[in-house]
Amino acid sequence: MTAHETNEGGQGQAEGGSDSRAARTHVSAAGLRARGWTAGMVRQLLGEPDLLRANPHVGSSPPTRLYCVERVEATERSDAFRAVSAAAARRSAAARAAVRRRRREVLARITAEPIDVPRLTPQQLAALAVEHHERRDPKPRPSPPATVESAAPLALDRWKVDYLRHRLTRYDELLNGLYGSTGRAAAEELLRRRLYAAIGEAYPLLAEECERRLAVVRR
Repeated sequence: MTAHETNEGGQGQAEGGSDSRAARTHVSAAGLRARGWTAGMVRQLLGEPDLLRANPHVGSSPPTRLYCVERVEATERSDAFRAVSAAAARRSAAARAAVRRRRREVLARITAEPIDVPRLTPQQLAALAVEHHERRDPKPRPSPPATVESAAPLALDRWKVDYLRHRLTRYDELLNGLYGSTGRAAAEELLRRRLYAAIGEAYPLLAEECERRLAVVRR
């Protein structure tokens, strides 16, 4: 069993006066990560920490786990560490490759997927757009409900695009399984551009509103 510095309560906490000494002779879990250790490697090769130190800023948080630098360095020179470290690196590389492959697959599918925009008469689209707007953005009574006749033309264009985008939300499922902000952001941008381009192509009078939305996102 490793030795722990304890306080009077026997909870394995280092006394405050030993903090500077511990910083020179011990390394934290975060420090181990910076040296290339994973949590699994720590459990497998180091086991229990050599020292537990109370968090001076958040008393209710778990104590900081500290590992003797000499023991860490000795372990890092061992064949066992080299083998485990190499295996962890292979797993990490395989995981990154899988993420990249999934991203390429999703981008290819988004690029190839036909976008089926509902084809409606101008009267149908306007009525459904107003209804959709009223359902999603109810006004406090006694404000009169919006109508096709009372809506400003630019507002009505926005509502039409909102309605059509709502009808196309099923294409958002193409993003399923994408993780990580960079890869997902690129896929979302590609999907967004394809959806608004399809709406603008199906309804040329809405192309300007679609382009405006894309320009806002690009800023």
